[in-house]
Amino acid sequence: MAPHSVHALVPAHGVGSRSDLPLPFTALVIGALAALLISFLAIGFLWREPRLRPSDGILLPDALARALDSRWLRGLARAVTAVIVLWTLVALVAGPDSARNPVPSVIYVWFWVGLAFGSMLFGPIWRVVNPLRALHAGLLRLARVSPDLVALQYRAGLWPAALGLGAFTWVELIAEDNTSLPFLRLLVGAFVAISLLGSALFGRVWFDEADPFEVWSRLLGLLSPLGRRDDGRWGLRTPLHGVNTLRGQRGLVATVAVMLGSTAYDGFSANLSWATFVQTSPLPATLLKTVTLVGFFAAVAVTLWLAALVSMRLADRPVRDSFDFVSDIAPSLIPIAAGYLVAHYWSLWVYQGQLAWTLMTDPLGTGADLLGTAGLTPDDALIQPTLVATIQAVSIVVGHLLGVVAAHERAVTVLDRRSAVIGQIPLMVVMVFYTVSGLTILFAP
Repeated sequence: MAPHSVHALVPAHGVGSRSDLPLPFTALVIGALAALLISFLAIGFLWREPRLRPSDGILLPDALARALDSRWLRGLARAVTAVIVLWTLVALVAGPDSARNPVPSVIYVWFWVGLAFGSMLFGPIWRVVNPLRALHAGLLRLARVSPDLVALQYRAGLWPAALGLGAFTWVELIAEDNTSLPFLRLLVGAFVAISLLGSALFGRVWFDEADPFEVWSRLLGLLSPLGRRDDGRWGLRTPLHGVNTLRGQRGLVATVAVMLGSTAYDGFSANLSWATFVQTSPLPATLLKTVTLVGFFAAVAVTLWLAALVSMRLADRPVRDSFDFVSDIAPSLIPIAAGYLVAHYWSLWVYQGQLAWTLMTDPLGTGADLLGTAGLTPDDALIQPTLVATIQAVSIVVGHLLGVVAAHERAVTVLDRRSAVIGQIPLMVVMVFYTVSGLTILFAP
């Protein structure tokens, strides 16, 4: 990370270590692989046809369902978001360019990590509270222009979102001085300008498909226990039901590759050997880190596509079918990406998420205590090393288990029985590789 990055102000993403694991590292890896293989064999024999139905789910009580759909709840959420955004903009424009400014914590912790965790719990919340979506709608109303009117037809799929997410992870993980106010002003200004231009040209679909943070929230929101059944009613469901509703579309593979590759690189970049190599390399550090980050993105996409290619060959299917199959199984990487995200960002969210309140109370750096939180001391009960190490290990293993089941469900849906079972073997090899790599990155010395 850059010397002035947000991570210099907070504890490492994972404060646990190999010595803090509740069982030996080798035993953890063996247990994780055994769980994956047993699950693969079990579902291969027992899960012979699609089981995840859109009508599944435990219906919520009518009163709770009405509250979730109510205008007052959505209005309250938008109002709270607007207050936080305006408060942060004051600090961005007029606050001090120092560690006392809350803007880096709001952007890199509350927004980036908090949005991810909130979406996994409650669904695609950014679509509801996105202030730029609201601004776009307000401008159309003022101009008395139909919200359905567009200047150009949108055809790019999720590719702009993938590029936007990749750019933001580069900013968070690599960019120099990424917490300085001039840098953040440029970052926020550029994003607002691109969003308004994109929505002006393509309409509301820009936010649905191209906005990186709406797509980030929507994909992770598929794991939420809250969701709508096919009859439109609210219900409780498994994470697999949400992921199974996602169908392949242009740019989906690239987007999930960025989601998974970014957290993998984040853990890798914390390795002491890597840091030493970067410092001693004749190449510029930023260039070397950037190439490596893009390499992680590419590695995820290539391994997934190779697994699909080999799967089609084993199933005696045409090679061209691999392009469709890779889009079909790409959603199975979302639980894995979510597991990596929890593993890498848990301690950052818990600790810095609390500490941000002590910064937000004084947005202008004048010594004020507008929120009464200046003396807040973050509670470290949830970032004890052994607890964090356990959360990291469990989240990675559970994410991969959910990924195996999600991939199997899609395979038996789009392929015949024989092709589905045989075709998943290469994907299982990829899952094992991801699991071992993820655990090694986190816990190996």
